[in-house]
Amino acid sequence: MASFGMIMPELPGFLTSLGRPDLIGWIVGLFTIGAFASRFISGRIADSAGRRPVMLFGTWVTMIAGLGYIAIGWFQPDLQMHWSGVPAVIWLFLLLRLLHGMSTGFRPTGTTAFLTDTTPLSRRGEALGYLGVAGNTGMAGGPALGSWLTVEFGYDAMFLTSTGLGLIALLLTLRLPESLPNSREVRWKDLNVFSGPVLDWSSWPSSVALLPVAFAFGAFLTITPDFVDSLGYVYKGSFNTIIVIASISMRLVAGKASDRMGRVPLMIIGSALLALGMFGMALADTQLTAALAGVVYGMSIGINMPTIFAWTADLAKPGKVALALGTMLMALEVGIGAGAIFSGHRFAGDATVIPQLYGISGVFGLLMFIFLLIFRNHLNDPRRIEIS
Repeated sequence: MASFGMIMPELPGFLTSLGRPDLIGWIVGLFTIGAFASRFISGRIADSAGRRPVMLFGTWVTMIAGLGYIAIGWFQPDLQMHWSGVPAVIWLFLLLRLLHGMSTGFRPTGTTAFLTDTTPLSRRGEALGYLGVAGNTGMAGGPALGSWLTVEFGYDAMFLTSTGLGLIALLLTLRLPESLPNSREVRWKDLNVFSGPVLDWSSWPSSVALLPVAFAFGAFLTITPDFVDSLGYVYKGSFNTIIVIASISMRLVAGKASDRMGRVPLMIIGSALLALGMFGMALADTQLTAALAGVVYGMSIGINMPTIFAWTADLAKPGKVALALGTMLMALEVGIGAGAIFSGHRFAGDATVIPQLYGISGVFGLLMFIFLLIFRNHLNDPRRIEIS
């Protein structure tokens, strides 16, 4: 997560250096499209061939991607031929973003399924909360480190460090055992999306609840670097760090709370905080007010994400945990992609529309809060049923 997170605040500047700042919405948009497409097979492979191959493939992609960005920077002067009015170097950058998305299409699916295999049902939310703490710790340190490296040493140093962190993740993953009983080798038929199920519709409640969370995150990733730059932040990744630290603080307690109270009650709280955080950033005009709104937004992430993951695992059919998680994560990619592309298109370098975009994300969070509040007793929530 540090390898992935450290490059996100700096990619808009990198794309600008390549000459196409108008395409910043596609930085996140294509990444999520790549992740979305790969989830058609990652869940199936994880449920049949095992969790470990899925985790390893996603980590390999993470490690190699950093070298790809360096190569694009090096060969930029030689890749100025145009296709459909766009330089070849830009097409290569966009293709790399698409392929880089496969890392999150595979790694989180395998990792979450691995954790559900090795964790008691009564502590599933707590365990997924701790997994989120680990990921968020990487996301907290990664952006700050990436911004510092970029400012002090340039983009190549930042991308090379991203590759190094990916290598460390790969070496650590190689030490993990396989947790799926009766796992087998990956077969060619596993890659055929027309053979066997690719979705598990039992996870639809958690997937729908995830959409406004994901939309807000896509918008946040796209416009926040320019937002914090307008407020005078020198190291843009430090604002991300504030939000991630707030998220970590909530993850330490939210997963355990969802095990006790049920998933839907926690999602109601998380949706309310999402709306408040987005509305707060829409109104923020100083570093202090932006940071306070960011803390509220980070708290919403810390509640929503482990609760949604645990809820999805609760709803999954027997033997289809990874497939259900993959389905839910497709909703994540749809939401992030929609938020990123819509925000990037509306933004197009005009900082005056940033408050409006945060406000739209806040409205979606508010609508989800109202929906969950009204239908809280009608949604399938196995943990709440078990406790009652």
